Amino acid sequence: MAERLAAGNVALALLANSVATGAALLALILTFGQISGAHFNPAVTLAAAMQGTMAWKEVPAYMLAQVGGAFAGVAAAHLMFGLPLFFAARHVRFGYGLLWSEFLATFGLLAVIWGCGRFRASRVPFAVAAYICGAYWFTSSTSFANPAVAMARSASDTFAGIRPADVPAFVVAQFAGAITATLCFRWLLPGAATAQGDAS
Repeated sequence: MAERLAAGNVALALLANSVATGAALLALILTFGQISGAHFNPAVTLAAAMQGTMAWKEVPAYMLAQVGGAFAGVAAAHLMFGLPLFFAARHVRFGYGLLWSEFLATFGLLAVIWGCGRFRASRVPFAVAAYICGAYWFTSSTSFANPAVAMARSASDTFAGIRPADVPAFVVAQFAGAITATLCFRWLLPGAATAQGDAS
């Protein structure tokens, strides 16, 4: 919708995408937080297991659901707008600057989760949504910060797409950012009792 209405104005399309993502993300985290921990992100799930707020045996099933759900979301969006169910993206997102951006975007996401979760667990959904909305603008990669999203966007040749060949490096950078943030906050806030997975 943003791409069509923006009529070639990239800044307007990005603004629409960031606002829609932040608003929908907040609603979804509040809806599913008490059911599944609102785990939509494999990097967050891995970090939660590292922190002991989630059992390692649950991680594979969660990740499978996250990736499957991301692709289902792509298919649903394409059906709404009369596009093929899946079609490979051609949007090139390659370069060390973009990978560093994804590392920092995911590091920041986990920093928000661990930092807010220690002292203001009820505010984590709002903080995460605000962070993702802002990170669209302050990162050169437009802050995917989610391996499942990166994979699914490779099947959408739209404004938000990513060329399939660029996905593996993005995923590595995202997991690296999540792991680094988790280790950093384990040092900053030892023994922190965090809200399990209220994240994107």
